[in-house]
Amino acid sequence: MSKNWYPMINYENCTECGSCAEFCSHGVYDEAKAPTPKVFNPEGCIEGCIGCAGICPADAITYFGDSEQRKTDGGCCSGDCDCDDESSDDKCGCEKGSGCGCGDGSCC
Repeated sequence: MSKNWYPMINYENCTECGSCAEFCSHGVYDEAKAPTPKVFNPEGCIEGCIGCAGICPADAITYFGDSEQRKTDGGCCSGDCDCDDESSDDKCGCEKGSGCGCGDGSCC
């Protein structure tokens, strides 16, 4: 989990659809505030995960700690994560036994 990476919501663009909070399985968003996204637990975010921004229809999510390098690399959700219950993947920030949060082989 990360103190150096977490989502930031641009509320001027946000349509309050709730898809980001519904998507995140790491407890980053306050479910009690849904559908308005409120970052409740930034340390729960996986460093490099760009999953909630990827599904945001309003392009309202950026990340604290993001850099141009991560944007060009595709970040954690580029499909090249291979962490599972038996191993870890430093590139995606997965820890041994944590599994991948998206359920599709990525680390979101």
